[in-house]
Amino acid sequence: MSDTTGPRDPEDWIAAFAAALGVDAPDATAVETLLDLAGVAAHASARPAAPIAAYLVGRAGVDPDTALERAREI
Repeated sequence: MSDTTGPRDPEDWIAAFAAALGVDAPDATAVETLLDLAGVAAHASARPAAPIAAYLVGRAGVDPDTALERAREI
């Protein structure tokens, strides 16, 4: 059930979502790297590439730093 009281703090939402998925939430460094990756994907292609790139990182099981390096090579 969604919270209809208003926006939540991003860190709280990420922690709650991670717990719901049964995984640890990313640390601040990983979050920053994933946001950088999303920016690279969106600017190299189009905005929809950003969330799909994040999805692919999870599917591939690679760390965010490696994924960011690879995205910058494309």
